[in-house]
Amino acid sequence: MSALSVEWSLSPLQALTPLHVFAMYRLRQAVFVLEQECLYPDIDDIDLQAQHLLGWDSDSLLAYLRIMPPLGKYQGPAIGRVLTAQAARKGGLGRLLMHEGISRTQALFPEQPIYLAAQTYLTTFYTSLGFDAYGDTYIEDGIEHIEMMRKAD
Repeated sequence: MSALSVEWSLSPLQALTPLHVFAMYRLRQAVFVLEQECLYPDIDDIDLQAQHLLGWDSDSLLAYLRIMPPLGKYQGPAIGRVLTAQAARKGGLGRLLMHEGISRTQALFPEQPIYLAAQTYLTTFYTSLGFDAYGDTYIEDGIEHIEMMRKAD
């Protein structure tokens, strides 16, 4: 699978087709609940307010993240639920997903910083994309995290 073959779509939940919603939740479940063994309420009210970025190769959903408007936790928009399908890893798709996510977030929320809560083992990856860590590490759903912010361009 070449990362160049990925087709991106960005939509609010209400505009996604039922099959796209199914694929999105199935992939989130596969990665966060089954693979990472995190028992937590993945489907939440933020899904109703977020924009969902889906990366498709033909009929297969390979990459996903959600873009959240400023909701109180952060002073600006945030990127969350970042994932790539296990079969599509190690080829640069995660970096491509984040570049697309940053670009789309900047278009939706110009001149605002972008926030995310990173699993600490991914801090170097997010730093390479312009994010800086701040605050102390903390445990969320059994995994160590740290808050990160990317300054507005």
